[in-house]
Amino acid sequence: MNIKNCRSCGKIFNYVSGPFTCPACREQMEQKFQEVKAYIRDNRGVSIQEVAEACDVDVAQIRQWLREDRLEVTEDSPIRLTCEGCGAFIRSGRYCEKCKNGAASGFQELINENKQAQRRVVEDQKDKSGPKMRYL
Repeated sequence: MNIKNCRSCGKIFNYVSGPFTCPACREQMEQKFQEVKAYIRDNRGVSIQEVAEACDVDVAQIRQWLREDRLEVTEDSPIRLTCEGCGAFIRSGRYCEKCKNGAASGFQELINENKQAQRRVVEDQKDKSGPKMRYL
């Protein structure tokens, strides 16, 4: 059993996975998320500060929801996020499509290089496992 203190309220709870918050605080945060989501949908063009004040939520929490792809802003929204890779403006998440595709192709290249290296090792072992002389 893994027992932690909740980062929000300080109560002790049985930690399973995810953020270090108790189930009650997690439920409360989910209700705040739904409130923020509804407010943004109903009031297009509001700034992140206005949303935070109207819904009584930290600006940092709203930014976290945007980075986690739980919220997405419209093209004409004054809320701006930048790609952590190249600095381009994005609507949600951490990276733009160009940087995501670049990272994916980079990982694919590494996987292919690893497969080739494994094949070379297997081939080298086959070459060395030919007929051998044994001594008694």
